[in-house]
Amino acid sequence: MEYRKLNGSGLFVPALTLGTGTFGGSHGFENWGHAGVEEATRMVDMCLDAGLNMFDTADIYSRGQSEEILGKAIDGKRNRLLISTKVTFPMGDDRNQEGSSRFHLIEACEASLRRLGTDHIDLYYIHGFDRNTPVEETLRALDDLVTSGKVRYIGCSNFSGWHLMKSLSVSERRGWNRYVAHQVYYSLLNRDFEWELRPLGVDQNVGTTVWSPLAAGRLAGRYHRHNPVPQDSRVGRGGAPVRDNVVSYDRLYDIVDVLEEIAAETGKTVAQVALNWLLQRPTICSLIIGASSEEQLRQNLGAVGWSLTAEQIKRLDEASRTEKPYPYWHQDERPELSSQLYV
Repeated sequence: MEYRKLNGSGLFVPALTLGTGTFGGSHGFENWGHAGVEEATRMVDMCLDAGLNMFDTADIYSRGQSEEILGKAIDGKRNRLLISTKVTFPMGDDRNQEGSSRFHLIEACEASLRRLGTDHIDLYYIHGFDRNTPVEETLRALDDLVTSGKVRYIGCSNFSGWHLMKSLSVSERRGWNRYVAHQVYYSLLNRDFEWELRPLGVDQNVGTTVWSPLAAGRLAGRYHRHNPVPQDSRVGRGGAPVRDNVVSYDRLYDIVDVLEEIAAETGKTVAQVALNWLLQRPTICSLIIGASSEEQLRQNLGAVGWSLTAEQIKRLDEASRTEKPYPYWHQDERPELSSQLYV
């Protein structure tokens, strides 16, 4: 397994992380997966044997059940692995059981530690930007959690450019711990991340971890022009974290055509090629792979240990290219003002 430095930190993470949203399967996550403790334990062991030692979860996944199952699956192995979890989204009906207030962050962190059966979280993410809470309050609470030893590093997820930049600025001015990672959606199918968030990550030395790198299974190799997404699939049932209304299926099948060509050339699967393309992009530190079965996990683990050629990457770039919104298309008209590091 390849390990990559988490940009602005001294922490090294595996190029692939196992996402555990499929652990549990309740409270709105019924369509994600239903792995129990026994299957989760086998998956954790498979990952550790392959050198993948980072596991990503969130308190909201099956209302804490994912964290509980992960905690049992790693029992006796805690010193061999890294855990990332997330906080912010509602965990109950009480108004203070959500958001990024000091009140909720401290209570939620303690609850996650109990469910995971550990005394610290290696990477603690704010799951989404909370406009109701001052940025200073959120960052000071996170800084206190790091100082207390309950959290090692902090990150954010699903932030816009100004959310992340404002947070970094506040941390710098106050001398508090800063976000070292941004967990984002990014895939061959949707490349919006490249317009502002990637240049920001390069400029501010923030590492990127990617959720749903296969566009919620659309790039896994099962679907193509002559076998479209069926109504009874996870995507068709609405169980996908990537909404259908942000997907052009004509464009998806154009991309899959090229993926299939390159898969045949390399002897890899469509999913492995799609994941490997992402691993070549700037700021990418780790891809969070999900697995509803051990066989799917085994296949996804094969995305590392090799690299696409420059020509193959170019073909995928062309197949997945989309028109940028303003002001990015206007900025592209002045290439002499743009560093190649940022594009």
